Amino acid sequence: MNPINFLIGSLLPLLPRWSVKPFAKPYVAGETMEEALDHITSLNKKGFAATVDILGEHVQTFDEALRVTLTYVDLLNSINENNLNCNLSIKPTHIGLDLGYDIAKENLFTLLRKASDTNNFVRIDMESSPYTDASIKLYLDALLKYSNVGPVIQAYLHRSPKDIQRLKSDKLNVRICKGIYKEPEHMAFQSSKKINEQFFELVKTVLNVNGYVGIATHDISLVNEIDEWITANQFSKDQFEFQTLYGVPMGGKLEELLEKGFKVRQYVPFGEEWYNYSVRRLKENPKIITYVLKNIFKS
Repeated sequence: MNPINFLIGSLLPLLPRWSVKPFAKPYVAGETMEEALDHITSLNKKGFAATVDILGEHVQTFDEALRVTLTYVDLLNSINENNLNCNLSIKPTHIGLDLGYDIAKENLFTLLRKASDTNNFVRIDMESSPYTDASIKLYLDALLKYSNVGPVIQAYLHRSPKDIQRLKSDKLNVRICKGIYKEPEHMAFQSSKKINEQFFELVKTVLNVNGYVGIATHDISLVNEIDEWITANQFSKDQFEFQTLYGVPMGGKLEELLEKGFKVRQYVPFGEEWYNYSVRRLKENPKIITYVLKNIFKS
């Protein structure tokens, strides 16, 4: 990112919400469940699977954690009733992990029971490193009772190869992503090259032990490399899927993957907490920042 875009990106969180909202729309499927379901329906018609996420994290009260959990229950019911190809992605702190492990576990199990009843799946998103151990423990505890659950492993963390080895089982269904949180050098790789190398190795490890892997990256060169390796080694299309954030363009690569018969799942966020999420997406796409500023001055 050039210095001007970097400076503007740093100032983005200070911009008024009204100036950002028009440019947030591509990345967020609205503020309500109904809006999100409409977007998911549209994605399904285009051949994409989806995973839905209610924006927000770090709830402060038990009632708030329960409200989020019950909203996810409603989502599962609506997904089932509308026969949508969509599962859930949930953040442990959004269902109460900061309030206590047992609270988050109880809420997670509520979701897993409903997901089992509706033939669906729950992905436990990975947050910053202070939550890594607890998030993995939630997954392992859940796996004792449910098979419709999977963790996320972040490729930039030094510990991730050992975590994958620990998680290996005949039920392993894991999303591999690069990682978005600011982590220190002693815990995480800082260079894109190192992160990409470990990402690829983690994907290989999961596929080579007959696990299922969600390949979650917008790095087209990395996607191409993994695509070529998967094709050359003739892995079953039932062993993997490519995953992408809703609204982030990939120059036709997603459609190309669909044409090859691969599953492509889009991560669809929605909710009232759209602003902070959208600012992160805009900072990752600095060209859009110029249009945000033009919109402010025109108004």
